[in-house]
Amino acid sequence: MVLGVDSYLWLKWLHILSSTVLFGTGIGTAFQMWFAHLRGDVRGIAVVAGNVVLADWLFTLPAGVLQPATGLLLILQGGLDPFAPWLVATYTLYVLAFVCWVPVVVLQIQVRELATTAASQNRPLPPAYHRAMRLWFALGWPAFLALVVVFLLMVAKPDLW
Repeated sequence: MVLGVDSYLWLKWLHILSSTVLFGTGIGTAFQMWFAHLRGDVRGIAVVAGNVVLADWLFTLPAGVLQPATGLLLILQGGLDPFAPWLVATYTLYVLAFVCWVPVVVLQIQVRELATTAASQNRPLPPAYHRAMRLWFALGWPAFLALVVVFLLMVAKPDLW
């Protein structure tokens, strides 16, 4: 017991904190990236895309790793059935979000490079940038919706009703 709180509560706190960082960083960076794109300022897009890529490495990736690690420990310590349908749905949705996120990160790096090059050459954004942003936008929605449902499942724990 640390500071009078058992390890389960520390794990739960870390799980909730990392989910907040994961979701908050994701929605915040998506907002910034999309609105920079809509403004169309090449230099602004280059800066925002660079910050988004950095935020993914500093915040999203560590939080994304902590989520399943702390989740598994909570399942084991809480005596839950790891194969309960709501948990299996959670795993599936989390994997879906991850499968969408990996190419999104690659696309963000691509967007950053394309915008940085265009800005340094004082040129408009190339067609490859617009293709990357369309795919980035399309992949963001299933990841976002999957994590929203994961939050619902974590709160509701439907098998426990």
